[in-house]
Amino acid sequence: MTAQRLTHLPLGEEATVCGLSPACRGAMRRRLMDLGFVPGSRISVDMPEPLGNPTAYIVRGAAIALRRDQLAISSSNVLD
Repeated sequence: MTAQRLTHLPLGEEATVCGLSPACRGAMRRRLMDLGFVPGSRISVDMPEPLGNPTAYIVRGAAIALRRDQLAISSSNVLD
């Protein structure tokens, strides 16, 4: 499987987080990890916004709304 950005995850697909970009540092990295964006976590799109920003995702059973720029620093593998 190849890693892709979560911003490209379509509605109805599930993915597993494979990591955060090395460019993601400090408070942003800590926040995403605290929200469950750690390697191995499953994630799916819950409620896409009409204009695409922010989008709600399901991570470890919780709905989390994130903006596109926050997700550009994470990678995932799409599950079959």
